[in-house]
Amino acid sequence: MNVAEIMDRDPVTVAPGTPVQEVLDLLKEHELPGLPVVNEAGRCVGIVTESDLVLSEEEGDLHMPHHLDIMGGVVWLESWKHFEQRLEKAMAASVDDMMTKDPVTVSPDTSVQEAGRIIVEQGHNRVPVVEHGQFVGLVTRLDVLEAMTRE
Repeated sequence: MNVAEIMDRDPVTVAPGTPVQEVLDLLKEHELPGLPVVNEAGRCVGIVTESDLVLSEEEGDLHMPHHLDIMGGVVWLESWKHFEQRLEKAMAASVDDMMTKDPVTVSPDTSVQEAGRIIVEQGHNRVPVVEHGQFVGLVTRLDVLEAMTRE
């Protein structure tokens, strides 16, 4: 059995410019933990999940990176990139500011067992299905479990 036989061919998706409030509304309305982000060309460019929408306690502390002032110069003790990522997420107004870019994907021809392995290894509940670069569906952990119990 392969992914094409069990995937959702018409899942709820969002575009990169979708406002955060609309994402929240869709997640609540459809009782979903995440949504694929699909651009105008039909490519899956990301995935946005509940965890992307919530700042962890560590991320919520938006202090400036620690530094030392030495003789008029500054020596940064922490990465600016990490600070910039936390700030960007905290100030996100749309999906493209908070989504996980370039998500792990599977093809319709991927076996159910392989899809299950990927889902477990990546720690995801859902994986976009892509064929020739185009988003064609979504396979979830539950889809895989149900298929494996039928076999």
